[in-house]
Amino acid sequence: MTVPLKVRDKTPVKDPPGKSRKGELDEEEEPEASRELTELRYRRDRKILLNYLLSGTLIKKVVMPPGAVSLDDVDLDQVSVDFVLNSVKKETEGEFFLATNPESSGSPPRRAPPVVPFEVPSRITQDIPPNPFDEAEEDEPEPDELTTRRYSRRTINDTADLVVGLPSFATGVTDDDLRETAYEILLAAAGASGGLIAPSKEKKKEKKSRLLKKLGRSKSEQVTNQSQQSTGLTGLLETMRIQMEISEAMDFRTRQGLINAMAGKVGKRMDALLVPLELLSCVSRTEFSDKKAYIRWQKRQLNMLEEGLVNHPVVGFGESGRKASEMRILLARIEESESFAPSVGELQRIESLRSLREIAISLAERPARGDLTGEVCHWADGYHFNVKLYEKLLLSIFDVLDEGKLTEELEEILELLKSTWRILGITETIHHTCYAWVLFRQFVMTREHPLLKHAIEQLNKVPLKEERGQQERMHLKSLYCKVENEEGSQELTFLQSFLIPIQKWADKQLADYHLHFSESLAMMENVVSISMLARRLLQEEHGSHVPVTDGDKIESYVSSSIKSAFVRILQDVETMSNATDEHPLALLGEETKKLLKRDATIFMPVLSQWNPQGVVVSASLLHKLYGSKLKPFLNSVEQLTEDVVLVFPAADSLEEYVMDLISSCGGGEAEYSLKKLAPYKIETISGTLVLRWVNAQLSRILGWVERAIQQERWEPVSMQQRHGSSIVEVYRIVEETVDQFFALKIPMRSGEMNSLFRGIDNAFQVYAKHVVDNLANKEDIIPPVPILTRYRRESGIKAFVKTKELNDSRLPDMRKSRDINVMTTQTLCVQLNTLYYGISHLNKLEDSIWERWSRKMKQGIANKRSTDDNSKKESFEGSRKDINAAIDRICEFTGTKIIFWDLREPFIENLYRPSVSESRLEGLIEPLDVELNQLCDIIVEQLRDRIVTSLLQASLDGLFRVLLDGGPSRLFIPSDAKFLEEDLEVLKEFFISGGDGLPRGVVENQVARVRQVIKLQGYETRELIDDLRSASASDRSKLGADTKTLLRILCHRSDNEASQFLKKQYKIPKSAA
Repeated sequence: MTVPLKVRDKTPVKDPPGKSRKGELDEEEEPEASRELTELRYRRDRKILLNYLLSGTLIKKVVMPPGAVSLDDVDLDQVSVDFVLNSVKKETEGEFFLATNPESSGSPPRRAPPVVPFEVPSRITQDIPPNPFDEAEEDEPEPDELTTRRYSRRTINDTADLVVGLPSFATGVTDDDLRETAYEILLAAAGASGGLIAPSKEKKKEKKSRLLKKLGRSKSEQVTNQSQQSTGLTGLLETMRIQMEISEAMDFRTRQGLINAMAGKVGKRMDALLVPLELLSCVSRTEFSDKKAYIRWQKRQLNMLEEGLVNHPVVGFGESGRKASEMRILLARIEESESFAPSVGELQRIESLRSLREIAISLAERPARGDLTGEVCHWADGYHFNVKLYEKLLLSIFDVLDEGKLTEELEEILELLKSTWRILGITETIHHTCYAWVLFRQFVMTREHPLLKHAIEQLNKVPLKEERGQQERMHLKSLYCKVENEEGSQELTFLQSFLIPIQKWADKQLADYHLHFSESLAMMENVVSISMLARRLLQEEHGSHVPVTDGDKIESYVSSSIKSAFVRILQDVETMSNATDEHPLALLGEETKKLLKRDATIFMPVLSQWNPQGVVVSASLLHKLYGSKLKPFLNSVEQLTEDVVLVFPAADSLEEYVMDLISSCGGGEAEYSLKKLAPYKIETISGTLVLRWVNAQLSRILGWVERAIQQERWEPVSMQQRHGSSIVEVYRIVEETVDQFFALKIPMRSGEMNSLFRGIDNAFQVYAKHVVDNLANKEDIIPPVPILTRYRRESGIKAFVKTKELNDSRLPDMRKSRDINVMTTQTLCVQLNTLYYGISHLNKLEDSIWERWSRKMKQGIANKRSTDDNSKKESFEGSRKDINAAIDRICEFTGTKIIFWDLREPFIENLYRPSVSESRLEGLIEPLDVELNQLCDIIVEQLRDRIVTSLLQASLDGLFRVLLDGGPSRLFIPSDAKFLEEDLEVLKEFFISGGDGLPRGVVENQVARVRQVIKLQGYETRELIDDLRSASASDRSKLGADTKTLLRILCHRSDNEASQFLKKQYKIPKSAA
């Protein structure tokens, strides 16, 4: 398909009424920088796309307009995009637009394209003819040359807040203007060394989309092709042209113009030329594709002359002030000449250029820094104008395909740039500073770490004041400018202009390093390094009497970043709390501790290189920040609530970690910081609340003990569990309380645990007391001891006395028994089993409490001070003592009850009556065996020996009672001793039970005291009387008995001699009395 290349209608727009041509020029000449840059790039991208459509295979044939040989000769700004797209659509039958899958490509962009503001064209642009010039090449960059940053796949970071501290240009010079002028200066400097070669202009008959070829080639192939095409200075200049985005057309015009300018200037160096003026004189309008391109180029050259010679001169004007005013007039006249008819305009332009040359040369060749007139042309030597140009040259060191990498020709480029120092007035210090600035700004854009390292290397090369030569010191001292900013008008030196933005950016990043460097510690370290370097250079430049140390700066970074991170945590905690229903302060404490751990383990190893006490600052500050949020809560708590249980552990854990962290730093600073900390006093407040809770729980336990005792019926729980149910209930409530105590995940001291121990100990003591309180007194079930009487001869009277005494002795006891509530043997055994259950499980409870307390201490919830081992051993000592005493008392009462109450008649009343031979102990073995079996059936195995021993002791007490206090109805003779000894052996063997009963040694020890009495019964009356007299006189008995025992044996001796002795010595009445 053949597509005729059409252009849009360009009907001139007439001037609006009342608008002067001068106003139009001002409006066109001074657009906003950002708008102009956007328009320029929009036009450039539009041309690239049109070039792609027209030069590719999508359209078979493109018909050129008259005079155009290739697309290079066509002003693509005038081509209708809609017409081209419709032609492509018809050619491909719609397939072109379906090359991608709409579904996988995602939704179309929602944001509308930027609107290009409409401007009334000036008279200059109205005169441009519809057809482009013949044989002229376009001034816009060719597709093959547009290997710029906008084609990179890298995400470029915003550097709007990183701006060098230099004033803006009055003429509205753009970055593209500076870049193109910088390239022209580079060519002039290269020409001074003989490296500028006159180019040959050749038309390209067959053109293919070089943009597509470049994008299709790899980086290595491109570099190889370039190196093969040209080498040496020529090849380096070609590389610089591509790096700086300069079109071949512009390169051709500039080279040719500079060579032409040198014609007839014998002995003149090219770098001493007034470059913009020479180009204005030597480059004609016919070398541009259209008049509009030429006007833009001329406007740039005129602006450069004004900025370099008038607005920002390196040397003051003095008497040349009038020339500066005349020069501004001439510049305006040259620009105005384009609006006149060609003959008139050209004449005015030539005359103005001639006059401009006279004035400009005199201004540019003013001596500076000791230069001789004509040696250096200072048209671009005015401080911030020249460094701006040098900055554009330095930007060529970055790879056009990857902005984060330095080009392979870095060293050659830097060496080539030195040739421009003479024109731009660059020194070593200025170079290293500008180079560091360019590297740093590129690092901020790309976040490529190696660029930051290179920037640090360059700053390290910036010499200090004392290291600079006198001439350089004087030169740098003269470099300053006034900048308008938020703080008002500020006067900055050269180093301040470049280093303050670096310092501010680094300060801003490091002021919240938790946010900006969470995953790039190495980068953070280098950002700190460059910040410190910039700060030292600035301090030296400013001459501060009170310099800020590295430690102070790091401390400010830590404080600022910690505060910012804490604010973010507060916001996150609020969201988390709403989602999880947890207390915000508990979540805040946990998150704050995580933040501090992260700060101490990740960031502080970096910052400690400049301030080893940085961790102390962060820990102290976070402790204070969290404390400010915690304090109102602490002041409001009065009792142990769910919120307290959630908040206190988190707060205490944070504080403990803070103190450990500060202590780990060591030194006086750490000790001072620990003293300055305002402790939360969680442990004290928590201890008070826990004590209140423990006391309330202990009161509840005592109430349950009272209730359990009242409801106890002393029946075995089961055949296997022969204890009462009350002790089980008491243990249940105690264990529930212990579980609740240890479920409190709040800080505790050993005092709270000891209080719990004492309360539980008291509860079991109260329980044991309640058990024995219902027990009858042992004295109430033992019959009263008969009065002592002596033997009476008459047996009838003896029998009568016996019956009378017997009746008399029983009457009061029987009356009293009606009022005595004696528990059954089974009940007593259940009580014993219950008490034993209590004391046996006490050890298990105590071990469990101490084990859980130790675990709590290891978890850091309890106070780290260890509890005294003695207190651990004596934790339930009171309960053990009282329960054991209660068991002993019930065992003793049970044995006494069986002998003196249950077996009173056969044992206490009838044994050895009327004589030993007629009533032996063997008759008691059977009922005693019945009682013993009943005991062993109910009592637990662990208490069997104790209760049987109590029965043995009670049996021996009963035997004592019969032998020594049997009353007047019992009489013994020496020959009875043999029978008594036999009976004692029977009783002993009964309790030993062939080894199944009590241990023989235990029984032997118990019967020893009765055996002594039986032995005394075998002595003759005279021996007993003599021993009693001897014992009464000297308290010494030959028979080993006391006087009381001897007296009672004589009272029960069936013997007149004994009776007479008792009557005479002790006035004891006869039994009839």
